[in-house]
Amino acid sequence: MPHRYFTKELANGRAALTGSDAHHLADVMRAKLGEEVVLCGPDGLEYIGTVTRLASDRVEFTVTDGAPSKAEPDVQVTLFAAYPKQGKLEEVIRHCVELGIHEVVPFFSRYCIAAPKKEDAKCERYNRIAAEASKQAGRAMLPTVRMPLPDFNAVCDCMKDYDLVLFFYEGGGVPLREVLKPGCARKIAIITGSEGGFSTEEAAAAKAAGAVTVGLGPRILRCETAPLTALTAVMLLTGNLE
Repeated sequence: MPHRYFTKELANGRAALTGSDAHHLADVMRAKLGEEVVLCGPDGLEYIGTVTRLASDRVEFTVTDGAPSKAEPDVQVTLFAAYPKQGKLEEVIRHCVELGIHEVVPFFSRYCIAAPKKEDAKCERYNRIAAEASKQAGRAMLPTVRMPLPDFNAVCDCMKDYDLVLFFYEGGGVPLREVLKPGCARKIAIITGSEGGFSTEEAAAAKAAGAVTVGLGPRILRCETAPLTALTAVMLLTGNLE
């Protein structure tokens, strides 16, 4: 299987890799002129790139016409995840990218145990983790991890940007099968809580902002399990998991 790389330098039938990706392909993988790789551009399409120039700091290609990737779902799902403690967010990001997430937005809520600390550096690391997981999973786009939102009110302010917002509440709600079906929405947001869950005031604020309150069954899931379960259910019910 050809190696897979992401590049922003792709236009008019030509493309290039620079930096660490160029070094990896030229020096680590020891690519040769005429070798083919899969290139993924900012448009989320896949291209077959044929190497035309090799150097440690830059590799150039001619490329085929772009084609849609079978690995990309037809729905864009954003996860709003209440900030967990002890590095659990890294695993949530990694596995959500494998499952097809479009974007991850951490946030701090009333019952979060974690507190903001060095978030700029953490966000850079989270995006590297997302990029590595995207390559491993054969994705054609790089999901992004945003800087954390300071409180739940900031989450509610973002809800207007989505066709459907699902607020996963330990108190239960509308069955998911009554809300989701193939083609029901293009942009979906899912909101999951921290170790301490959500306050009743936060649940009321989510509903007032237009979110649909839903549950994940009779069992209480851990804060790192709930996002993966919720995302899997969304992908399955929208027709993006066989």
